[in-house]
Order: sequence, then structure tokens, then C-alpha cells
Amino acid sequence: MAASVQAAAAPSGVLGTCGLEQILEALKLLLSPGGSGSTSLQNTKHDVLLETLKSNLSALEAKFLKDAQWKKLKTLRDEIADKAEWPQSSEDITWSFTSQTLLLLLCLKEIMTRLVAEFNPGKPNPRTPEAAPALSPDTLSVSQQKTFQSVLQFVVTLGVCPYLMPGVGVPLRDRTEFGAVVQGIVRLEAAPHATRRLYICCRVLLDLAQHASLGSLIFCRHFGDIAAGLCQLGFCPTKRKPPVPVEEVLTEEERTLSRQALRDILDQVYQPLAVRELLILQGGSPQSCTDVKTKLRCPAPAWLRRLCGQLLSERLMRPNGVQAVVRGILEGAGAGAAGGSDAEATAADWKKCDLIAKILASCPQQSLSPESYYKDICPQILDLFHLQDKLTARQFQRVATTTFTTMLRERPELAPKYLLQPMLAPLHRCSTTAEIPESDMVPGTVLVTEEELSRCVEDVFKVYVVANEPLPVLLDSLLPLLGVFFSLYCFTQQSASHIRSLCQEILLWALVKLERKRAIASLRGFSGLDKAVPALHPQCQFRAATHGGIVITVKEALSDDEDEALYQKVSSEQSQMEHLGDLLLHCQPCGLAGDFFIFCLKELSHLLEENEAEFTPKPPCSTSLLELEQHQTLLIEDQERKLLVLQLLAVLCEKMSEQIFTHITQVVDFVAATLQRACAGLAHEAESTVGSQTLSMAMGLVAAMLGGAVQLKSSDFVVLKQLLPLLEKVSNTYPDPVIQELAVDLRITISTHGAFSTEAVSTAAQSTLNKKDPEQKIKEQRQTSYDASTEGTQNRPEQEQNPLRTGQGSSEPCTATSQPPGNITTEQFREVLLSACDPQVPTRAAALRTLSRWVEQREGRALEEQKKLLQIFLENLEHEDSFVYLSAIQGVALLSDVYPEEILVDLLARYDSSKDKHTPETRMKVGEVLMRIVRALGDMVSKYREPLIHTFLRGVKDPDGAHRASSLSNLGELCQRLDFLLGPVVHEVTICLTAVAKTDTDVQVRRAAVHVVVLLLRGLSQKATELTSDRASINNSLAGIQTHLWLAHQYLTKPPGSHCERDCSATQRSFIHASILPCQVAGACLYM
Repeated sequence: MAASVQAAAAPSGVLGTCGLEQILEALKLLLSPGGSGSTSLQNTKHDVLLETLKSNLSALEAKFLKDAQWKKLKTLRDEIADKAEWPQSSEDITWSFTSQTLLLLLCLKEIMTRLVAEFNPGKPNPRTPEAAPALSPDTLSVSQQKTFQSVLQFVVTLGVCPYLMPGVGVPLRDRTEFGAVVQGIVRLEAAPHATRRLYICCRVLLDLAQHASLGSLIFCRHFGDIAAGLCQLGFCPTKRKPPVPVEEVLTEEERTLSRQALRDILDQVYQPLAVRELLILQGGSPQSCTDVKTKLRCPAPAWLRRLCGQLLSERLMRPNGVQAVVRGILEGAGAGAAGGSDAEATAADWKKCDLIAKILASCPQQSLSPESYYKDICPQILDLFHLQDKLTARQFQRVATTTFTTMLRERPELAPKYLLQPMLAPLHRCSTTAEIPESDMVPGTVLVTEEELSRCVEDVFKVYVVANEPLPVLLDSLLPLLGVFFSLYCFTQQSASHIRSLCQEILLWALVKLERKRAIASLRGFSGLDKAVPALHPQCQFRAATHGGIVITVKEALSDDEDEALYQKVSSEQSQMEHLGDLLLHCQPCGLAGDFFIFCLKELSHLLEENEAEFTPKPPCSTSLLELEQHQTLLIEDQERKLLVLQLLAVLCEKMSEQIFTHITQVVDFVAATLQRACAGLAHEAESTVGSQTLSMAMGLVAAMLGGAVQLKSSDFVVLKQLLPLLEKVSNTYPDPVIQELAVDLRITISTHGAFSTEAVSTAAQSTLNKKDPEQKIKEQRQTSYDASTEGTQNRPEQEQNPLRTGQGSSEPCTATSQPPGNITTEQFREVLLSACDPQVPTRAAALRTLSRWVEQREGRALEEQKKLLQIFLENLEHEDSFVYLSAIQGVALLSDVYPEEILVDLLARYDSSKDKHTPETRMKVGEVLMRIVRALGDMVSKYREPLIHTFLRGVKDPDGAHRASSLSNLGELCQRLDFLLGPVVHEVTICLTAVAKTDTDVQVRRAAVHVVVLLLRGLSQKATELTSDRASINNSLAGIQTHLWLAHQYLTKPPGSHCERDCSATQRSFIHASILPCQVAGACLYM
């Protein structure tokens, strides 16, 4: 009695004796489902729920009155209820239940707060620093957290959601079936008013959330509902004539508190969560047509949409607000946490990226101006490119690139200043257009660090190449830096670099997307023909960095040795030309390489004309030294330019293939440049043999086009008419009468659009087309239309040097697929047999694959020579190149499928031979052939069971560990195929496997033995017990293997440094871990 009085007088004493378990037990009592004892089927779900709530409330009150241990908790609850400023009882049973639940939750918070205040952890023991610190007394266990979450679910379902306006949050009826039931039993007309109930629940939940551990549990699941309630309480417009008494309507102070509470929790929670919930509130409930009786759900009210837009803008304007918005949208789109399992699918969804880009690119009303908004947001967008997590970075990169292009498209006057300029700043620092301060001109000074340069190149690649939006502002910003990128690309070719491919892709993208004139101008700058094109600053150089990257520094002082300086300059120009040729090699399909080649030809013609036309008089004696020096400089520059053009043409002719011209306009330009150069040579009587041959080739090319090699259109003849003046000039001035006549005839044919063609044009066209290999012509007649089109893309010099590449290496696969079986001639077969012995690896491998294909297609000519084919395949098995011996392995396997009896015996003999007769590598290759044969035979392998098993069992005893492992692998494959036919030799196999697993010194061999057991039992499945009546013997053998593995496993459980652990090597321990479980699982099949 005294104790109870003391407890009532001193609440701290009550808290000292009332623990967390008692309050959580009271909460469990409220949530118990057995409230109604009626079993009538007429009771509806609403009645059952109401009866359950009433019964649980009565049970709680009875517990408080009858149980003496609960009186302390009752005293605490009554004290908190007296301090509460809301009515706890109502005609609506749902509110009475919610009120009592809120009181118990406040009791829980009060007890947890007092426990923490009274907690005094002892000092840590320095002797045991690894011991965990004492756990805080307010920590909830997993089961207690589940109880608390269930209580919160009831509070939100009964005290928050029913009182939300239509369109505010997700309605209860659309969540769960239980929510629809709750919506039907709440009595909104009963006191207290619905708004007052909502205010009370939100305030109590926010009060509970002030406790750290409780707040995390509340906001992780119910933040959206609480935020919706606070939005309605603080921002919903009030009606002029309230339908309820004034005392039940919220006061202005309470509305202000609700508004402040909303902003506080938005600042407190995880920002992507806040963004996601605000987006849900702003969008309202989605439309649903699943139930005809259900009315269409209301969209979000206008005031709520405006409010959410304002709050989202505030989230965006905060530090790291861009990442919060991006994460909130992506995580809310089904990707889980950024980088989760669905992140890759989300990153590939362009619609979400476009949505985020439009949000970020739109200037909110809260911003002072678009420029100030871009100034704050653009650095955060650039930071999205630099995340470390790969999967998260992939999502954010897609968003960042889309936002980048959207901003450039919508704000071309602001985005370059705050996006492109900061991103490209490291490269602008070292361009010829930049002014380097004198303080930085000290030799060796680092202008661009390794990290800055790598990040800049990677960002440019993502924005330009990955986004692939050739906006004018993007192309204009990149054009002045192409020279720097080309210099960087040339430097990366000297050694391995992770940005080499990025530089190449950036250059190719820019050259393809630029207008052709601007692309040609850039290539002129790369080659050195145009010094006005911006490039790397002459005082800057690239240098390898310490961490494998590249830095840009100020050049060191030049060497005094003029010869060394000249050598470095010439070698640098030569390497740049080579790298330019490699770059143009990738530009052939788009036609840029052809256009640049034609430009170089025209440049060469201009240089020849200038060389012949110009007469440079010697300067008079009265010329000053300065003028004389300038004159000499001009002469040197002119000579350098001529040498550059010749060098560039030489590189292009060496690098480019015949596919350099992609359309007829380029061919006509090429011919026109050739004719113009020939005319210029004739004007100065500079005819040469090379010039005559070039002119004949160009005119023959035109004749071939007119002769039907290309299907010409009327628009093509308009282009061809550009050649008429040049052809007329050649016909009038060229001394060779044959070329004169051909020029006249070509003019006539072009003028008549091919309606009239002379014999000379046909002869020239036929002469040009007949320069192919005669054997190739025969094959072209037997090719399909697809083969004929691909034949023109082959390299003619390679065809003339190697007939196999013409007949088999490139066109034979198409021929083999298009020819019906039996069309292989003796000459073709003999040619392929000879190629199978060719010293060139590609030629030999191609021939072996051709022979294998013929065997697979059952070509009669090939099958007649099966012994010769087998000999060739077996000889190539000993070849060291994998390209050759793998082709030979395939050929032997296919041949064995046709003649298994004749070939299998020879293969087994080779496999079972000693090291002196065949090398271990050859025996391993034969083992691979036997493996393929066993798989190909399938059920028919039982016919060759005896020789195969005996050979493999003998191979298990071989001194070579690799051969033993190979034999065991083949044995396992065979046992899996034999199924129950393994019965007569099962004892031999199991005894062999047991001995190998126990005694073999090679870990790979022991692992192979266990693998055989797995394959054996996997193939037998439930038939394992039907092999023989002596099942116990088999069980004992397999159990012996498992026991051995288990004993070996004990090595791993001994204390460190023990004798057993020293005897067990790291390889053996890994073998035990990898082998014991499969063997146990497989052995369990015997007892199924």
C-alpha cells in the first residue's frame, strides 16, 4: 500500500519500476485480434472490427484494475492524460481506441527518456578494449520494434488517413482491404471534429519523433501521411462560414505551428524521401479503373500542388539539392536505393531522365533570377558526373547528360557560361587562344593536373559522345579545343592510357557531327597545313604523371643541338601524320576521309600550279637584312607546306583502302583533281609516265561507272557533267591519241546521259573491271547477290598474293553456305588441303575450318579422303597456336562422328601412349577430342564403353598430374552419359575414385575425382540404387570419400599453428571447401 502511494506521489518512482516490456505488453493487448466472441455469419467486417476495438479497450481497462503490477502503468497513463489537452473519450469507438493508443505511446517515450537520463555506463576496461560498449537501456529489440510499427500502423490508419481531404495523400480504400473497412466505420460527425483529431494525432506523432530511435521508426514508413496531414492543417484554405462551432476549428497559432512543423520535418528527414513524398502529394492519386463501383479518385487540390511545387523548389535550392531530387525521383521510380537491383533498368529509362532534366532546367519562382539559379545549380549538375559507385554513377550520368543538353537547348545564353566553361576550363588553359601568366611560364610548371585532365576528358565524353546531341552550342564550344584533343590523342598513342579511346571517340564524334567544311578545316589544323586553327600552346607539353595519367606542363628549355631539335620536330610531325591517318581510317564510312583526300589532291594541284607559275626573283642588293630574312622565311614556309602535303598524301594512300569514296560525288571530284593536275602538267610540258598512268586510271574509272559498274541516276549525270570542261581540255592538249579519243567519247557519253556509248568507252570499262583475279571471277559467277556485293570490298593486292584468302579465307564461307552439297571440285579440295599445311597461321586455320565444314555437311569428296583428312587434323593438333589446334580438334571430332569405329581406336591409342611417343600437350588435346566425341555420341556411347573406360582408368595412373586430371574429367563425362549401363564396372570406378581422393598428391586431381562423383550421381539420379544389389559396397566407397573430405576439413578447424594446419596447405584447404559440399549433396542421391 505504501509503495503504491509512493508511486502515485513520485512519478519518477513509477518510471523506475515500470519497464518497457509492460508498456509494450499493453500495446499488444490493444492489437490482439480476438476481440469478438460472436460466431454469427451475419456479422459484417465493420461490426467485427468495432467489436474487436471495444473488446480490446475493455480488456485493457480490466487489466489495469485487476492486475496490481499494471497499476503503476495506469498511474503514469493517467498523469499523462491529465496533462493532455485533447478529449480521450468519444462516441466514435475508433477515436477512443486511437486516443488510448496515443497515451500509451507517450508513456513509452517518457519511460525511454527517463531510462536514458538515469543510465550511467561504467568505464571501459582497458584490458578488454575489444569488448562492445554497454547497450543503451532505451534500445528496442527486433520484436519490440515490430510491435511499435504495428501500433503506428493503427494510429495512422485510424487517426490520420480517414481525416485527409479528397486528393490529399493516398485514400485508405485504395491501400488495403482493411483500410477500406476502417474508412467505413469512422464517424466523422461525432466529437471531436475531424480536423481536431488530425491535429492531435500529428502533434503526438511529432512529439514521439523527437526521440531519436522512435523518430526513425516513425518517419521511415509514415512520413508521407504525416506530411499530408500537416499540409492540410497548415495550408488548406479555410471556409468563410465554418459549419462547426468556433472552438473546434484550429486557431491561427495552431495552423502556424503546423506549417513550422512541416518545414522542420522536411529539413530533418532523408532528403530524397522528402522529395519522393512531395512528388506523390503533388501528383495526387493515380486514376484507377479496376472497380466500376469506385468513383474516380480526386486529383490533388490546386493549393496542394502549388505548395508541393514550392517545397520541392526549396529542396532543390538547398546544398546538394540536385542529388536529393535525382535520388528521390529515381528511388521512387522503382530503383530502390540508388544503385539497387533495378538501378540499371531505371538508368536505361529515358522518360524519367527527361522528367528530371525538365525539373532541373526550369527556374523556380523562388529564385531571384534565372542566372542566379543556374549559378547555384550548374556546379551540382557537374558533380553528378563524378560519383564513385559505378551503378549509381551510371544512373546519375544519364540524368546529368540529359539535364545538360536540356539546359543548353532551353537556355543557350546561360548554360555555356555555367556548364561548358567550367567543364572545359582545364583545356582552355593550355590552348593557343589562352594567355598564360608570366608567373606560370617557369619550365616544368604544372598547368593542368592529372585529375583535372582525366575528369575533363571523361566529362566531355559523357556530355558530347554519350548524350549524342549535336547542338550548335556544343559544337561551337568544342571546335576550338579539337587541336588540343588531337595533340592529347597523339601523346596517348606513345604508351598505355585510359583516356586514349575517349580522345579518339571525342574527335570522331566532332568530325562527323561538324559541317563538312568545318571538319576539313579542323583536319587541316591537325596536319599543320593551317596554323590559324587553335591547337596546343607552343609553350605547353604533355607529360606522363606519377599515377598513370597525363599532366600538362610548361616546356623545358630547348636543346642547343640544332640537329637534335630538327630531329625531334620531324619525328613529331611524322607521328602526327601517322595518327591522323589512323583517325581518318575510322572516318571512311561517313565520307570525311574521302573528302579530305580530295582536298589534299586539290591542294597538291594548286601547289604544282604555283610552283610553275611563280617566279621568285632574287632580292636586290639594296634590300635590308630584315627584308631578306623575311623573304627567306617565306620561302622556307612554302617549302614546308609542300612537303607536308606530299607527306600527308603518302600517309593517306598507305592507310586508306579502296572504300575511301562512299558516293559518286567524291569519285567525280577525285577524277576532276586528277584531270586538273594532268592539264597543269601538260601546260608546262611536264608529262611523265606516272602522270599518264594516273590519268588513264582516272578515265578508266569514269568509263567503268558509265559502263554499268554503278547504277547511275539522272542526278549523278549532273555531277558527272562537271568533268566536261576538263575532258575537253585533255582531248585538245594531251599528246596520246588513245587518251584523246577516250576523252572525246567520255564527253559524248556523259552529255547523252549514257544513251550513246562508243566502243572505246566499253573497252576501257571492261579493261578496268577485268583487273581482278581470274579465279575470283569464276567464283563471282556462282555467288549470290549478297556475295557479289561483298566481293567488291575485298583487298585486291591480298587476293593476288594469296589465292586461299580469295577463294577460301574471305569468300569461301559464303560459298559453302550458298552451294548445294556435292559441288566441291577436285581442284578446290586439293587447294584447301595444301593450305592446311601453309606456314601462315590464319591461312592454315581457315583451311582447317573449311575442311571441318565440309565434313559436317557430309560432302562426298571430303568423306572419300577421310584417312587423309584425319592425318592432317592429327598433325595440326601438335601446332602451338590455339587458332590452329582448336580448329583441328573440331575437325577430328566431326570426322569421328561420321566414322567412330575407325577413328576412335587410333585416338585412344594416342591418348594412352607414353610421353616419349607424344608430348603431354598433344595427349591433352586428344583428351579434349575424346570429350567432344563422348558428348556427340550421346546414348550411342554405350557401344564403346569398354575401351573408353579402360583407357581413362589407365590414364588415372599416369605419372603426369595433368593427364590424370584429364582422364578423370573424361571419365566423369562418360559416366554421366552411360547412366545405368555403368553397372558392371561401377565397383572399379568407385574404388579408383576413393583411392585418388585419399592418396593423390595433386589437388587438381583430387578435385577432379570429386567432380566425377558428382557427375556420376547426377547422371544416375534415382537409378543409383538400381545399379547392383550390393548397394552397401557402393555406399561404403562413396562414404569413404566423404569421410576423407570430412577429416581433411578438420585441418581447418584446428587452432592456428597446430600440426594439422601446417600439414594442410592453402591449396588443399581451398580444395576441401570447394569439394566437400558437392560430394555430400551428390552422395545424398543414394538415399532418396
